[in-house]
This record gives sequence, C-alpha cells and structure tokens, in this order.
Amino acid sequence: MYQISSYKPALFIFVLMLFSINIYAAKTLPPEEYFFDSSFGDFSEELATAREQGKKGIFIFFEMDECPFCHWMKKNVLNQPDVQAYYKKNFLNFAVDIEGDIEITNFQGKTTTQKDFAFKENRVRATPVIAFFDLTGKRVMRYTGRTRSKEEFLLLGQFVSEGAYKTTKFSRYKRNHKIK
Repeated sequence: MYQISSYKPALFIFVLMLFSINIYAAKTLPPEEYFFDSSFGDFSEELATAREQGKKGIFIFFEMDECPFCHWMKKNVLNQPDVQAYYKKNFLNFAVDIEGDIEITNFQGKTTTQKDFAFKENRVRATPVIAFFDLTGKRVMRYTGRTRSKEEFLLLGQFVSEGAYKTTKFSRYKRNHKIK
C-alpha cells in the first residue's frame, strides 16, 4: 500500500503537466482553419462578399511552401486568436501560393493562375508579401517580409482598416503608436 501511494504525487504532477500542455495548445489556432477564409478563387466575387459583409477590404498573404518567413508568420502571428478575431472582423483573408498553377479569377474578373496573379499583377518575387486591397480591388498597402511581432501585424491591419494609409506611411504610423 505504501509503495502505491508514493506514486500519487508523481501522477498528480504528470496530469498537471498534460493539462498545462493542453491549455497552451488551446491558445493558438491553426491559421489554415481559423485565419484564412475559404474561397473558390474568384476575387471579383470575394470583393462583392466583402462589401456585403461590411469589411474594410481583402487581405492576401502571398506565400510559398519553402518560405521560412511564411512559416514563422503562421506559427507566431496568424495562429493567435486576437489576430484572427481582428482580421476576421475587418477583412476577408486569403493565401495565394506564388508558385501555384491553380486557376483563379482576379479582381477585374479575368482568369489567371495564382502564379501569374502574384508575379505579373502584383510583382511578388519574395515571400511573404502582405497585401491589402480596398473594396474596388485596388491594392492600398503592401508589406514585404514577415512582421517583427504580432503587435506590428495587428498595427498593420489597423493602419489599413482606419484608412491611415491615405495620409501617411506605415513607418510613421508605427512610430506614432510606439511599436518597433
């Protein structure tokens, strides 16, 4: 009897560790499921949906599979519930593979491939490229590379959703908001 009861503290610690791991895992949500919206690849239709839903615009994350900075963004920023909530409230959010041969329809209703949409229409050569489009399909903000932090990414979304891009550059906006 004494030997079995001596395992109780160890069992309690083990269960507590498992519970802690589950709590940590619950704090992040996979961006493929919770950040990006599903799409049939027709961005002209997505514009109409964004207008109907009262969104500020369309957010596109230009990425490629082998990109370590894209993976960093997904692992450290796009999986955060507060980021997901803010971007879901203000934008329709899509990922575009810059090497993709999947056929899509651009904002003007023209059929193209993901690769041509990225390279020819949006001049994406390195990833990630974070791009925001207004409700007419005009690109209003482009940010190349990963953000430094979740806070900077949230500020970038705020910069676009408030329309600050019309009067100032993001670097000045960021300085005024004390984000490095």
